[in-house]
Amino acid sequence: MDNYLPLPIDTSRIELPPTLFPLLESLARNTHEVWAARRIKDGWTFGSARNDQTKKHPCLIPYAELPETEKAYDRNTAIETLKVVLALGYRIEL
Repeated sequence: MDNYLPLPIDTSRIELPPTLFPLLESLARNTHEVWAARRIKDGWTFGSARNDQTKKHPCLIPYAELPETEKAYDRNTAIETLKVVLALGYRIEL
């Protein structure tokens, strides 16, 4: 697939209101939990360094214990998900 060109929905004009920040953090935490559950199901366990051969990963820890750089990765996924929902014309009501 040398010609693949990703075309994500343009969310550059979407700003998330502060009222969605708690939802954003919940989605980020859940993103990590889903990822970790899948890894564990596939036989991965915690390891101080990632090792694909032995299926060890340093991020198989609770979200609260992740380094901020890893939390930022999950938050970005959540941010883009919420922005796409809004860009597509949906509303998020509390």
